[in-house]
Amino acid sequence: MSIELKSPSEIEKMRIAGKAAAEILEGLRAFIKPGISTKDIDVEVYKKTRSFNMKPAFLGYGGFPASACVSVNDELVHGIPNDSRVLSSGDIVTVDIGTIYEGYYSDTAYTFPVGKINNSAKKLLQVTEDSLYVAIEQVKPGNRLGDVSYAVQNYAEGFGFSIVREYCGHGVGRNLHEEPNVPNFGKPGTGVRLVEGMTFAIEPMVNFGKRHVDVLSNQWTVVTRDGSLCAHFEHTVVVTKDGCEILTKIS
Repeated sequence: MSIELKSPSEIEKMRIAGKAAAEILEGLRAFIKPGISTKDIDVEVYKKTRSFNMKPAFLGYGGFPASACVSVNDELVHGIPNDSRVLSSGDIVTVDIGTIYEGYYSDTAYTFPVGKINNSAKKLLQVTEDSLYVAIEQVKPGNRLGDVSYAVQNYAEGFGFSIVREYCGHGVGRNLHEEPNVPNFGKPGTGVRLVEGMTFAIEPMVNFGKRHVDVLSNQWTVVTRDGSLCAHFEHTVVVTKDGCEILTKIS
């Protein structure tokens, strides 16, 4: 496994890319509402990304046809935006985006409520987002990737939710996907030792029901096998001298 450590100048480029991505996601809070389509979200993400003079990281990646992955309800990741998928009050929708600034990537995701959602959905979103920050607390020199992975699993499963095992976080920087993989389950004290300059995306993917997922016939969209709701939150982070910095945040 070859993990590329990033220099301060490279991290700064990722920071600029990450801040733009964070602002794009933040702007979607007011934009997402009942009656809009998932394609509307994708168009908005593309426009905002270009307004920063950046490129959408996902557009054309591996043949993906959109700037954003937009996944609704039982769609976990890689939802393809389209005009016919119209959001209704009570839905939850995950928007996963990335930006490219001077050859360096950011990657971030957030699951938004649409209108008024029920208490079960609220709990799923809160626990999944909290599990991300519990994991980020484990990102510091000397800790191991297993500490990060276990933090997600232990927290989310503690509320009776399940962890998807087929998809995971990953290194990010000069490429959208780099070493190492960052699973959302694992054993503390195992895996790669974290050192200053590592950059990776942590992205809890949590199901309300059982953990099993399937890929639709479009070969992209991942759905829960039992049709239960699922949530997905993601930040790009860098290991610093004494902890970590979240690169995909506004300030």
